[in-house]
Amino acid sequence: MNKSYALSNRIHRNIYISLLVAQGVIIGILERLIPFPFAFAPGAKLGLANLITIVAIFTLPLRDVITLTWLRLILTALIGGTLSTFLYSFGGAFLSLFAMLLVKQLGPKRVSIIGISATGGAMHNVGQLLMASLIAQTWTVMLYLPILSIIGIAAGIALGIAANYLFTHVTILNYLRFNHEQHPSQKKE
Repeated sequence: MNKSYALSNRIHRNIYISLLVAQGVIIGILERLIPFPFAFAPGAKLGLANLITIVAIFTLPLRDVITLTWLRLILTALIGGTLSTFLYSFGGAFLSLFAMLLVKQLGPKRVSIIGISATGGAMHNVGQLLMASLIAQTWTVMLYLPILSIIGIAAGIALGIAANYLFTHVTILNYLRFNHEQHPSQKKE
């Protein structure tokens, strides 16, 4: 592989990651503007930006997915968040990410994108509540988990359906997913 091809590949990958990060930040900021209709779950969000993480898991190597997640969290916090929202988002995003990656290892015959996304939705809430427990220094916050789990799983299923739709109807995403599945251990420059 010549140097110009490797450089071109790296530039294309960085542009793709940047676009996903930008989309995730915009979705995250827009989601904050949506009032959540359920009074029994104050502070609960649908986690729409997780759609970007799901797309990344199926189209990028692990290192790039982690980079994307970090960038999305940091930029969202800098644009419209606080330290506490960053910490909660950090706990939820990374526990969700690693849980989805673990479930994805079961393979497409055992679990679909919808199942992976539902796992991410549930584990995002666990991560946020664990962080809240550490900050508040009490485990009683975990009593909120059953309510948040139902919302998280339902949102995860909806995002999984959306991801399926994107992979089916957006040609470049389908190509990137196929390419990623064919060369999962291909070393990227």
